[in-house]
Amino acid sequence: MANDPFNLDEAGEWVGLWWVPDAPDNQVPGVLRYDPEGGLSLSLIGTFEDRITSSPAPGLTAYQEGARTWNVIHGAAEQREITLLGCIATSGKRTMFARVKSPDKQTVTATTAIIGAHVSDKKDAAFSAAEVSVEDLGFWAASSAFEGTLGAPDGKIDGTGCISVKPVEAQSVVVDGTEYCLAHTHTLPFFEQRKGGTVGRMRDTAFVRVTPAEPFALSAALKAASLVQDLVALATHRAAGVIWLRLEVAGTESTLPNGQSVPRRRADVLYSPAVLGKHDAKAVDRNHVFFTCDSLPFKDVVPRWSEAHARLQTATNMILGLRYAPARFIENNLLTAVGAAEVLHRGLRIDEKPFPKAEFTAMRDAMLGQVPEEHRDRFKGSIHNDPTLLDRLRSLAARPDQDAIALLVPNVAYWATRTTRARNDLAHEGKTPKHSFEELIAVVEVTTAVVILNVLHELGLPRERQREIVQEHPQLRATSRSAGNWLEPPESDS
Repeated sequence: MANDPFNLDEAGEWVGLWWVPDAPDNQVPGVLRYDPEGGLSLSLIGTFEDRITSSPAPGLTAYQEGARTWNVIHGAAEQREITLLGCIATSGKRTMFARVKSPDKQTVTATTAIIGAHVSDKKDAAFSAAEVSVEDLGFWAASSAFEGTLGAPDGKIDGTGCISVKPVEAQSVVVDGTEYCLAHTHTLPFFEQRKGGTVGRMRDTAFVRVTPAEPFALSAALKAASLVQDLVALATHRAAGVIWLRLEVAGTESTLPNGQSVPRRRADVLYSPAVLGKHDAKAVDRNHVFFTCDSLPFKDVVPRWSEAHARLQTATNMILGLRYAPARFIENNLLTAVGAAEVLHRGLRIDEKPFPKAEFTAMRDAMLGQVPEEHRDRFKGSIHNDPTLLDRLRSLAARPDQDAIALLVPNVAYWATRTTRARNDLAHEGKTPKHSFEELIAVVEVTTAVVILNVLHELGLPRERQREIVQEHPQLRATSRSAGNWLEPPESDS
């Protein structure tokens, strides 16, 4: 349908006129093409001036090395305004000295396209709302417009049944003046006649609508899309790609002569998100999900995630990277997992100084008094009143539900000690001679799971659900078995 958002995993083409905003009368015909893998490419029949010139003397033009780029190119195609951002000419052909005159050609690539609006740059506050759909959002929402029934008189399925549609009530919450709304939209019934039979179908799509109190820019919309994307990725423990992003253009609402209001004009955003969503791909397996809106309601998790996202994003990105783009060598994964734990501990702002401030200052001053003055600054820079890695790991293990932690790693002290030893040996000696390959795998998996449980705990996931995750999630069940096999002290040490 023409009003449907443009899916980022589908190709598109727009034929129109294009110009640079500071030269609107120089309009060049061309075709904008979007490909999910190749991105945005504008093929012009004609050229924008991309040569860098100077005038060293009157009447003299000098051409310099390099080429111009354009922050913005505007266009009009398919009866829609189009803005291209981050534009670079990648190829061109001029024919001024050719025997047979033919049109010049130029190809321009862009990082982002806004199909439906002209804006001056990414910071132009031209929009009033953003709507985003990401993979597995409908499953995470734990709601659907569809209900199905099967006829089974006397307990036997008789071949009858129905699929019914009931609009889903939107859920919304306001965070710092911005409204987040979880909503559904569904298509009308459609019957497709095929040679081998008839297919009847409808589509229910979940999306999040973000409405700030004041008009906002594309950069803010991309940030809001990332917020939703990262939340669903955390909840489903898999990469959640952006399927589509649509904006409402501020100031475009109107009223018909009969008094009926006309909605604001909408614009589709074409860009390359961190993960590209596949709108027809198979949904996540329910056994692989950490939580849905059933266990952590939308109105509760969004304010908590909005507050924690910036603080915890680095740690969660590192952990997701271990799941979806793991390094080939266990040493890299070890540094990533332990690094995520350290980053998370700092992000949680846990104030755990090993020594009281006054006591530490006195000890530091006494030590510095024994150091020659020419080395004092260097020595002072190496003295910190910060917890050690061992302290941080123990602290993280003490935060989530302790029954869940006990199920995951029976001996927290031994895990923390062996993890610290492995990281320090690798960082300081370049190898881990006192750890077997299997033990290093266990260290990485347990540390990763402890980080995950901490993030879920920070979002307020109920303790009962934390235990269920360790018991039921395939990855965490395997991690628990690995911890029992490789992270228990030898009998001679017990």
